[in-house]
Amino acid sequence: MRLFLLAPLLTAALLAAAPSHALAPACNAGVVFEDRDGDGRRDRGDPAIAGVLVSDGERIVRTGHEGRWSLPVQDGRTVFVIKPAGYAFPTGADGLPVFWRHVQAAPGPGLRYGGIPAAPVACHDFPLRREARGKGPLQVLVFADPQPKTARDVDYYGRGIVAPLVAAAKGRRAADLGLTLGDIVDDDLALYPAMNRLTAQLRTPWLHAAGNHDLDFDAATDEDSLRSFRNTFGPDTFAWEEPQASFIVLDDVIYRPGQSPAYVGGLRESQFAFLEAYLATQKRDRRIVIAAHIPFFDEPGRETFRRADRERLFALLAPFEKVLLLSGHGHVQRHHRHGPADGWSSATPLHEYNVGAACGGYWSGPADAQGIPDARMSDGTPNGYATARFDADGGYSLRWHVARGQGEALHLHAPRVLRQGAWPGVGVYANVYMGEADTRVEYRVAGGEWQPMTRVDEPDPALRRENLLDDASERLRGYDRLPEAEASTHLWRGRLPTNLPEGEHLVEVRAFDRWRGEVRSSVVYRLERVAP
Repeated sequence: MRLFLLAPLLTAALLAAAPSHALAPACNAGVVFEDRDGDGRRDRGDPAIAGVLVSDGERIVRTGHEGRWSLPVQDGRTVFVIKPAGYAFPTGADGLPVFWRHVQAAPGPGLRYGGIPAAPVACHDFPLRREARGKGPLQVLVFADPQPKTARDVDYYGRGIVAPLVAAAKGRRAADLGLTLGDIVDDDLALYPAMNRLTAQLRTPWLHAAGNHDLDFDAATDEDSLRSFRNTFGPDTFAWEEPQASFIVLDDVIYRPGQSPAYVGGLRESQFAFLEAYLATQKRDRRIVIAAHIPFFDEPGRETFRRADRERLFALLAPFEKVLLLSGHGHVQRHHRHGPADGWSSATPLHEYNVGAACGGYWSGPADAQGIPDARMSDGTPNGYATARFDADGGYSLRWHVARGQGEALHLHAPRVLRQGAWPGVGVYANVYMGEADTRVEYRVAGGEWQPMTRVDEPDPALRRENLLDDASERLRGYDRLPEAEASTHLWRGRLPTNLPEGEHLVEVRAFDRWRGEVRSSVVYRLERVAP
């Protein structure tokens, strides 16, 4: 019987303590220990740590009282420690946490970007160090789709996303933890080192999910399609624990060489084995955060995530009271509340935050004075990043940050001038970046009464204006045009009155963000008297 089928007997099998006898020279085994002097080696004063979970992405074992772990030798696997709360991993030369090693004795498939090189399989110890952290909330930076195509785009990522965060941190960590939700690059995997050098400036333990643009497209199978990704970032499916939450990072891109489309959202059997084993170790009131690239919901009219896999995943998550899904891929900003139609049967909908892209509309559009492109997304949201805060009681809050602080929670679009007395059919639009269907958005004109705005399924008019300017221009306004405006899920409209006195009138808009509370913006339009 395969080991992952023994999940109901976790304490006896999947989580059994590793044997304490001497280990053979060629082994997939070792010790997890507390590295008190920080030298990366187990010295006499460095105690073993019992009860730590170690996995190869399918099987899970728990270290015994001597800190020992052992897993079967299976070429092509990446072995990793599931970080226990209260501990930290050392940082490697690339700025990433050191918590994994490859098992690859025989050469793997030849791949353009190198894959995983062969190396002797030997015993391996994993150091951890205690991390003193207050009882306050966990602050997490969340990037989706940085997706540079060239070194120029890498520079945009550095100056537009990373540099302002570094400046704000003033020499400290930018956050307690960082997540990138896939498409770290745009097919050119040779850009990984440059991206890591920039992200490392944030001085934050950083985790990476794989995206469809992180694949080895010359791989013959889905199983081999992330070898170059894994050689840089480690396991494609793993878990990481903090006092406030447990994070599960999943590769949910199923590569289908020679088919159209070439990939689909879904999960592999080994991932379900890992999930079943790992979730069995978690308390039911624990905050569980699932981080992946492709959204778990389907796009209209087509299956973009395999329904059977989604239902199977949701069945594993159903016993937990506090689950949050984080995804990227769409280059828009969305919230999705999963219910019975998606296979989620609990009374409370399952929240998925589909995070907007760091590259926005693929680093496109006219450049500003610093030479960084507009880069807004097809729903009108400016490019940027998210932050998530997780409290000790499992509560969380989310916030979108526009790159370089250019604006905050919403932007408005309104005409500059209207004819006094004209039919009041022209509107003011509010694009509320974190808005959902039930978000309360109101406006008032010239200090009058607050009135509700109506949510509309329309393209953002501010982006449509840019599209029309591109059409009318005889020269390229940027290296690439901004994406064509598509219907936004967070756009509201209100009619502008024309029966007010001649002159300028202030339009104020307020939206009530689920986590931030009231956010505001304003714009001015003018009424002119025109003789018949």
